[in-house]
Amino acid sequence: MESSGLMIGLVLAGYLLGGIPFGIVVSKAMGLPDPRTVGSKNVGFTNVLRVSGKTAGILTLIGDMGKGWVMGVAAAQLFQDEWMILTVALAPFLGHLFSPFLGFKGGKGVATALGSVLGVAPTIGLTLLAIWLAAVAVWKYSSGGALAAFGLFPLIAAVVHPTLPFTLFAVVVSGLIVIMHKGNIERLWRGTESRIGQRG
Repeated sequence: MESSGLMIGLVLAGYLLGGIPFGIVVSKAMGLPDPRTVGSKNVGFTNVLRVSGKTAGILTLIGDMGKGWVMGVAAAQLFQDEWMILTVALAPFLGHLFSPFLGFKGGKGVATALGSVLGVAPTIGLTLLAIWLAAVAVWKYSSGGALAAFGLFPLIAAVVHPTLPFTLFAVVVSGLIVIMHKGNIERLWRGTESRIGQRG
């Protein structure tokens, strides 16, 4: 019961932490445009990078990845049960997608999901990061890199960490990321998706 109470507390804390929109926080602190009003109007790393430059983009990436990583590491240290660990690790990702500070709207979750996976399964997290970076290097599309990495996440999970909790975690995270990228998928198909480094 004590572990269940701690887990519930951490899920709530993780959800609230995940809900902090670092793209907005960084932009306001640096006197830059609110990312909700420019570019793709998304609060995540890619839009902040595109409209406000590398420094703001990198700080946003660190913040968004960091909130997932912190909760993932905390869960892995505090619990033995994999269901509990992954439930806590999922919370910041859901908080980022459905931020209580933004009317239950938010970003697309890629950086926060990467952080969470790095926290609970570093090898798999680094593999996803490598796939994302390689795909972006080839195609120059951040969304394409994210879809490539998380499209492969359930398969990687099934091969490298074939437990029911982790495989389900991978399917849920990847499924939500694909859903959140519906507009990007349509633009990629039409050839109108913005590339990394393309301002606007």
